[in-house]
Amino acid sequence: MEPDLEAQQKAFDALKQLDIPYEVVSHPAAGTMDEIASMGILEHGEIPKNLFLRDNCGKRHILVVIRSDKKADLKAIARQLPSSRLSFASEDRLERYLGLKKGSVTPIGVINDRQCAVEVVFDRDLQGLERVGFHPNDNHATVFLRFADICRLIEAHGNRVSFVEV
Repeated sequence: MEPDLEAQQKAFDALKQLDIPYEVVSHPAAGTMDEIASMGILEHGEIPKNLFLRDNCGKRHILVVIRSDKKADLKAIARQLPSSRLSFASEDRLERYLGLKKGSVTPIGVINDRQCAVEVVFDRDLQGLERVGFHPNDNHATVFLRFADICRLIEAHGNRVSFVEV
């Protein structure tokens, strides 16, 4: 699959609109942490795992972002939010709510969330990082920026940001 340059440009434009400095690393498609690690992209900064979840009723959609070296305990995360049981959302929901494809999940995708329906929940251990990487709505590149700036982008769009212990 070819890079989606239009999706990438939309992400870059959103960052520029808020005067958020960033660095882009282009690479072959990388949809898993193993693929990212094998390409040496982790040398540029922390690249968290991004999990698009839904509650038991399918009415609440949550993007959970955790450090790459951690495993997500969905029961513990649900208790902290609080929420009913959490499970992975379908590819259809991912595209409908965030305009993203499997393997390209990113909090930058909230710029495609017209209703600001998706909550973004971060692992507390990401706070304060000076260099954190996310796909710019396409998995052929990674954008590195300060953690505070990704939160600013999400909140400026109108989506809710919260934190949990993972």
